Amino acid sequence: MIIYQGVVVGVAMARNPSLIRAEQQAPMPSDLTSSNSTILRSGTASLRRRDLVFVVNPRGANGTAGQQWKKLLPYVRSRLGNDCNICESLTSGPSHAIDITREAIREGADAVIAVGGDGTLHEVVNGFFCSGKPVCNHDMDSSHSTALGIIPLGTGSDFARTLGWKNDPHDAIERIAKGLKSKIDAGCIAGEIGEPHYFINVADIHLSAKAGYYASRYKKFGNLCYVIGALQAFFRHHNQDLRIKVDEGEWEVCSQVTALCIGNAKYFGGGMKITPNANPSSGDYEVVILQDFKWYDFVLKGHKLYKGTHLSVKNVSSRRARSIEIEEIGSSGSIYVQSDGEFLGFLPRKFSILPGVIELIC
Repeated sequence: MIIYQGVVVGVAMARNPSLIRAEQQAPMPSDLTSSNSTILRSGTASLRRRDLVFVVNPRGANGTAGQQWKKLLPYVRSRLGNDCNICESLTSGPSHAIDITREAIREGADAVIAVGGDGTLHEVVNGFFCSGKPVCNHDMDSSHSTALGIIPLGTGSDFARTLGWKNDPHDAIERIAKGLKSKIDAGCIAGEIGEPHYFINVADIHLSAKAGYYASRYKKFGNLCYVIGALQAFFRHHNQDLRIKVDEGEWEVCSQVTALCIGNAKYFGGGMKITPNANPSSGDYEVVILQDFKWYDFVLKGHKLYKGTHLSVKNVSSRRARSIEIEEIGSSGSIYVQSDGEFLGFLPRKFSILPGVIELIC
C-alpha cells in the first residue's frame, strides 16, 4: 500500500499510471464491513480495504456525464472512502475503458464501476475479456474475482431498466456500499475474422442496428437521436431473407426480416422493451424477429414495442436460444450488426451465451 495525497491507495491502483486517484475527504460510516475480509500481513491481522475503480467517460451524454460525476464525487468519497480505496479513471477516447478495465482486473481490483451510459458500460464489459477468455488477476488466487458495478449518468441506462433500477446515482452508490452481488450472463459475438465481442444488454440486426448506427451521429439531441436515426435508416431500407441456426440445430430460412433482436436484457434504443422476457441470469437469450414490417407498421404499432406487448402482433415471433448463427441470403454485405448500441459491422455472426460469467454488484 502507498499513500497518495492523503489517500491510502491499493497496490492495484499504484501500478497503473492511467488511473487518477481521488482524494479522500470526511469519511462516514458505511455498510461495507460485512463484505471486508481479514488477511495477514507480516504476521498481523488487518482489515482488507476494497479497491474500487470508477471508469468515467467525461464526454458521455454530451459532456453532462462528466459534470454530474464532478458533483457526485464528494459523496462517493464520503460514503465509500472509509472502507475502500477509491480510484477514479477518466477515459480519453474510444476503447480506453476496455484497457482500463483489463488493467484493473489484472491488478486485483475488487470492482470496476462503469460511470455513465450504456456505451461506457459496454466498453467496461468488454474489458472483462481478452483474446476470447475472461481476464484474470496477476497475483491473487483463483477464488478472487472482480465485480462489475454501474452508476448510470446522463440520459440513463437501458440495462439498468431491466434490473428495475432508478436513474439515480445515489441509489447506485448505496448498492456499491452494501456490496451484494449476483452472477449474470454475457453474450459473445464471433465473426469470421477478428476477436469475439461481448455484450450484456441487447444485440440486434438489420433495420434496428442501422437505426442505432445513424442515431449515434445525433447523440447531442438526447433521446431524439433514436427518432432521427430511425427515419434515416428507413430511407432505402429493404427487408431481407436471412438464414439462422439455433442451438447448433439445422439451418432455417427467415423470410423478409425487418429486424432481429437478441436479448440478454429487455430494453434498447432509449427505453424500447424489445425482448420483454429476457433475463440476464437465465442462461439463454430471448430472440425476437420482426418480419415484413413496413414503415407504417412502426407508426401504428410502435407504442407496443415500448410497452413490450408486441409479441402478439402479426409477423413478430419470439424464441429462446443459447446460441444463434445468422447469415445473409444473398451477397449485399450490408446487413448491419450492433450490440448495446455499438456498431460492429455486418453479417455473418454467431451469438453465444456465457452463463454467470460476470459478478454484478446489485
